Amino acid sequence: MAEDGPQKPQLEMPLVLDEDLTKQMRLRVESLKQRGEKRQDGEKLLRPAESVYRLDFIQQKNLQFERWNVVLDKAGKVTITGTSQNWTPDLTNLMTRQLLDPTAIFWRQEDSDAIDWNEADALEFGERLSDLAKIRKVMYFLITFSEGLEPANLKASVVFSQL
Repeated sequence: MAEDGPQKPQLEMPLVLDEDLTKQMRLRVESLKQRGEKRQDGEKLLRPAESVYRLDFIQQKNLQFERWNVVLDKAGKVTITGTSQNWTPDLTNLMTRQLLDPTAIFWRQEDSDAIDWNEADALEFGERLSDLAKIRKVMYFLITFSEGLEPANLKASVVFSQL
């Protein structure tokens, strides 16, 4: 197969578990329970199977989404949801309206080594990240683990090409 020209340089940007934010968001849930209070209207409280990840854009300009690199070391499912919230370090009052659509869903069947995903949504989400990188240095993600997966079972990154 003939090449269409020189290959564009690629940048791989890993999603890093932000344990501090995950812990802080869990403390918010506990605090509300202890005081017998309810969440704020529209507030997204972190569930036990959810963690907060961050993506540091090592470059912000001229990025074009190429692909997701997701490795699940056992069977299960992860749902990656971006957030439009862009301040740090306190995401404890994450509002549901700040969660972006579409989400990227990846899964691995019990009898397979292959990773499956909802391709159209994952591609649209990745393209949106290219746009967000122009105005942000950091992006946060809410990752939901199900069917037996937990944070230790996931390695994920986003690959961009430079225009």
